[in-house]
Amino acid sequence: MSTSKHTELANHAWSVADLLRGDYKQSDYGKVILPLTVLRRLECVLQPTRDKVRETYQRFEGQDVDVARFLRRASGHSFYNVSTYTLKSIVADPSQTAKHLLAYIGAFSDNAQEVLHRYELPQQIRRLESANLLYQVVGRFADLDLDPFQRNKQTGEILTDDHGQPKVNVSNHQMGYVFEELIRRFAEQSNETAGEHFTPREVIELMVNLLIAPDDDALSIPGTSRTVMDPACGTGGMLSAAEEHITKLNPSATVTVFGQELNPESWAICRSDMMIKGQDPENIKFGNSFSDDGHRGAHFDYLLANPPFGVEWKKVKDDIEHEYETLGESGRFGAGLPRINDGSLLFLQHMISKMKPVTADGKGGSRIAIVFNGSPLFTGAAESGESRIRQWILENDWLEGIVALPDQLFYNTGISTYFWILTNRKAKGHRGKVVLLDARDQFAKMRKSLGDKRKYLTADQIKDITRLYAEALDVAQNPNHALHGKVKVFANGDFGYRRITVERPLKLRFEVTEETLTALAASKPIQRVSDVNGLTTALKPLIGQVWPTKRAAWDALRSAMAEAGVLWPAGTAFQKALRDIVGVRDPEGEVQLVKGTPEPDTDLRDYENVPLDEDIEEYLRREVLPHVPDAWIDHEKTKIGYEIPFTRHFYVYKPPRPLAEIDAELKSLEAEIQSLLIEVTE
Repeated sequence: MSTSKHTELANHAWSVADLLRGDYKQSDYGKVILPLTVLRRLECVLQPTRDKVRETYQRFEGQDVDVARFLRRASGHSFYNVSTYTLKSIVADPSQTAKHLLAYIGAFSDNAQEVLHRYELPQQIRRLESANLLYQVVGRFADLDLDPFQRNKQTGEILTDDHGQPKVNVSNHQMGYVFEELIRRFAEQSNETAGEHFTPREVIELMVNLLIAPDDDALSIPGTSRTVMDPACGTGGMLSAAEEHITKLNPSATVTVFGQELNPESWAICRSDMMIKGQDPENIKFGNSFSDDGHRGAHFDYLLANPPFGVEWKKVKDDIEHEYETLGESGRFGAGLPRINDGSLLFLQHMISKMKPVTADGKGGSRIAIVFNGSPLFTGAAESGESRIRQWILENDWLEGIVALPDQLFYNTGISTYFWILTNRKAKGHRGKVVLLDARDQFAKMRKSLGDKRKYLTADQIKDITRLYAEALDVAQNPNHALHGKVKVFANGDFGYRRITVERPLKLRFEVTEETLTALAASKPIQRVSDVNGLTTALKPLIGQVWPTKRAAWDALRSAMAEAGVLWPAGTAFQKALRDIVGVRDPEGEVQLVKGTPEPDTDLRDYENVPLDEDIEEYLRREVLPHVPDAWIDHEKTKIGYEIPFTRHFYVYKPPRPLAEIDAELKSLEAEIQSLLIEVTE
């Protein structure tokens, strides 16, 4: 189907918005348009077997048999409808539209009804009826041609091509484009956040290539059977693309898809799509993958997902923390918990828990592909939840590669994105290594933007990126390769570092000023152990005096207090508070000692990230001591961290333009502005 046809169908469905305007808010248009599009598609798919289903229903009606099994067989799908109604016949009787439409929906099989009820379609029917809009709205959809095949207009027979194959009208894959376009428009009207995005088809194609391409040879074997799972499946685009990729390699392959989705509209579309394609709709679960895992204990050959970017997990915090604390490493989140405002790495841990184990003879295992923004690469300090998760993944040698994509690829967010590819059955050459591939310059500009999507991947670019990823190890080792600069290969440990704490001694001089006395009077510790008024009066004659050491200062302060009859309080609290007020930081001052050891100055404390394979004392001698000779490392504060600074590894320095060139350009612009001003004023 051409893009114009796909747009034409979406426009036909969305034209209902003209009828809804005024009675519905813009953000609610999709609540009517999406379910009725699904209903019309189901009707078109079932049309060829309507009579056979009806005949079967009448034959078994009233008998004590599992009639649903016979009805599914008669329909040729996992769903059916036993009604005599169609949308066209329903609108033929305007006065009974609501009654007949509700009866029509109630005649679907339970699984199809569940989809339509998830949209709350019956409620929308009643709302449309009360607004006197139902007849017109249903009439628009009755005219929407979503038939999978081209048919003879007189006989209704499916038309065939020269090879005897049915001529396609709107295939399941093509229907996905229509759904995607409608959902995109619905999302825009609803002002969805940047994280609530939908994955463009060409992005899915590249993702599936990177996920499955290494297994192409194995998938060609007769009798091949594979399972695919998406824990944030949306409308099912990724599941469909994975299935199509495998069956294209091997038409006889058996591909079973599984998914889970939280958004009811997206879930309903995915479930109906799976029904139409002959997949088991029960494999598409509704609910939150974190708190209500619909595939608990199951494992899959391939897992892929595009979870929402930067979406918090506060609503399921108690469930996740309970699993983390009670199950530990035997649960899904044992590696650690990311910050509450971004659940991306929770999705990845969830997917990793569903990888098939590798057997002793090297069989089994799984591959994972997931879309992230830049945050999971580096967010979180050493030993934070994010860092521990990255460490766990790298130390288990699961991360195969990361591919950086162009920005502005997605409909509802323009931010840069990355594919993470993981597997627990790395090829021998990949073991212990991670591939970073920079494909940020691989895009074409769209003639017209769709939301925030202004770029797309061409078919040739998808092939080039797929091939480059497959050849990454060789390209990285060949400096003469044209794309050598686009690929880098690192050992797993290269992303680890020690976060060291560099201390410097606290150096003080001591003095009394007006500010000093004011601070003493306001100090709580001083107030608790001393006569503040007497103390400040006793020290007032010392204003302006400076002492190089604490001993000299204390001798002078003691004498002044004794002279005034003020006692020097016992205990360390008074002396500490006094030192913090009277002491002044001074690079040439006295080093303060605690039990004979220099006291660190918290204001001068610094942190350095040192690669795991480097000696930290050697790093101190080389990088720190030449600048601050009195520094040392507090080893008790050293932490292990992991991050993947993708951008840093591919950074290319671009020198600034010469000042003369910039100056000439500014003068040219000034002259142009002056010329325009003259034209305006004349």
